[in-house]
Amino acid sequence: MAKKATVNFVCQECGYDSPQWLGKCPECGSWNSMKEFTIRNNVSRLATGSAVLEIAKPQKLQEIASQETSRIQTKYQELNNVLGGGIVKGSAILIAGDPGVGKSTLLLQLALSLSQGLESAQKSAYKVLYISGEESVEQVKMRADRVAVTIFGAKTENNNLYLVSLTDADAIVEQIADMKPDLVIIDSIQTVESQNVSGLSGSVAQVRYSALQFIRVAKQYAIPIVIVGHVTKEGMVAGPMVLSHMVDTVLFLEGEKFAKTRILRSLKNRFGPVDEVGIFLMEENGMQEISSPDQLFLGPLANSEQVTPGSVLVSTLEGSRAFLVEIQALVVTTRLPMPRRVVSGVDGRRVELLLAVLQKHCHLPLDTMDVFVNVAGGMKLTDPGIDLGICLAVYSSLKNIALEKTVGIAEVGLLGELRVVSGLDKRVKESEKLGFKNIVTAKKYKTLREVLTRVSKSEYLNPKSEPNTNDKN
Repeated sequence: MAKKATVNFVCQECGYDSPQWLGKCPECGSWNSMKEFTIRNNVSRLATGSAVLEIAKPQKLQEIASQETSRIQTKYQELNNVLGGGIVKGSAILIAGDPGVGKSTLLLQLALSLSQGLESAQKSAYKVLYISGEESVEQVKMRADRVAVTIFGAKTENNNLYLVSLTDADAIVEQIADMKPDLVIIDSIQTVESQNVSGLSGSVAQVRYSALQFIRVAKQYAIPIVIVGHVTKEGMVAGPMVLSHMVDTVLFLEGEKFAKTRILRSLKNRFGPVDEVGIFLMEENGMQEISSPDQLFLGPLANSEQVTPGSVLVSTLEGSRAFLVEIQALVVTTRLPMPRRVVSGVDGRRVELLLAVLQKHCHLPLDTMDVFVNVAGGMKLTDPGIDLGICLAVYSSLKNIALEKTVGIAEVGLLGELRVVSGLDKRVKESEKLGFKNIVTAKKYKTLREVLTRVSKSEYLNPKSEPNTNDKN
């Protein structure tokens, strides 16, 4: 007589297991987060992992031979930087992003380039297995022909890229074990399901079970596996939070719907830094990497002789890279009882804090003004080193004076003091390399009021600009 299936309840936030349903998770404190997780008793010992546990034995630390993990160098240096120097063999990589942002396109370009052997460091082409659960192989082939124009300049024959449309997790594991490719791409994990676990594809039980099987086969055969994940309406990775804990690397591809800029961020990386970013452009034929972000975020401003009031440059630090971004501000008189504060690209609460500092310590009449702040190029900044640039842009627009290619690099405190930010030398060096000489830092000035006083004395003013005669302040 067959035994009944084992039923557990798993928290979809932290992965806590319980034999019975609980209203509140005792591990993370989340309410109504326990979901039913059923495992049938006819599952093989290898699938449940018991066979692996019987073989594994403890070893002394000094007896374990240490070796450098080899990496697969991709064609895209931006992707290599985010991953910490390339794809580590045997690693599990989760990449997520909004629908249509370019996840599948970027991974298909990666598969095409690796399977053709475009990298100068590799001696031969890699064998790549692309598993699609959302599209048929014919649809992937159509997209591959379009993307190949970007990489090779024309359609090309490829004998090392294998396509298959599968949604069965156990069948996928068998395909990987039999074929033993150099790289596996699974698009996406929300479409994969197994008969050994109850529930529809995309449920907590199915996602957790499938990810566990993929990670196990990746470690066993030293095959890197890239898994595509969906996002929720809040912009977080869909599925149980334990999924992010299970994989080695979590990447997030973000970008505005009506902008071409795509930014690849590393949220977790066991084999490299977590603060690096890769910048791409979404074109008609695919994704193109941007090696010099200043060309994208500065545009014609870098070579233009005409300076407009309300425009100031900031030097932001993303990982180990520093690049310049333009901050734009517009300050106008309001007729509303509550002045408007419209912000794009930076934290709105941070801007309100800086406006309060300007009003309190610099005596600017911002309580009767509408203030609009924008980061040019579609970049989203959280770096505190841009505080001074925002203040200078607001002051420049309020007084209607243009600052001659000025770069502000400092954090502004509530008392109006300027604080030195991390990587200051690297930021200054990048600014000077692009030809910007008016660099305002916390090493030159101690307070924000001192900076604005020097600005009002025409130290950084454009000679062609004229102060606003209607402003009595």
